[in-house]
Amino acid sequence: MTVQEQIEEYITSYKEPKRNDLENLHQIILALMPKCKLWFFDGKNDENKTVSNPNIGYGLHIMKYADGKTRDFYKIGLSANTTGISVYIMGIEDKKYLAHTFGERIGKASVTSYCIKFKKLDDINIEVLKEAIQAAL
Repeated sequence: MTVQEQIEEYITSYKEPKRNDLENLHQIILALMPKCKLWFFDGKNDENKTVSNPNIGYGLHIMKYADGKTRDFYKIGLSANTTGISVYIMGIEDKKYLAHTFGERIGKASVTSYCIKFKKLDDINIEVLKEAIQAAL
């Protein structure tokens, strides 16, 4: 199965209205990053053990570990969870940047050092979310 097929299957596995929110977010991110590399992470590690919720990834970020090793990862991530949707923005050095810059303006969302989590798309200001994604690019 191609990455695009995995993403489509993932999005359509959800019931409305979450399915529509995921599809809209997917299209918004693709419009911001039209030629980006697409990723799909099923949430399982090398031993097929579930370690996270599945994620759609966009773009490329080189993760650097304390021991000096690196690995390719996505720059922007999108994931559904039991309470809503998370948008991950990787590679921001200042851990307070997202919350300080976008937290007050984004609407009903929890904003951490690399994650913007909300219940449904209508709860947030889409333009502010786009700003946050573009700032990371």
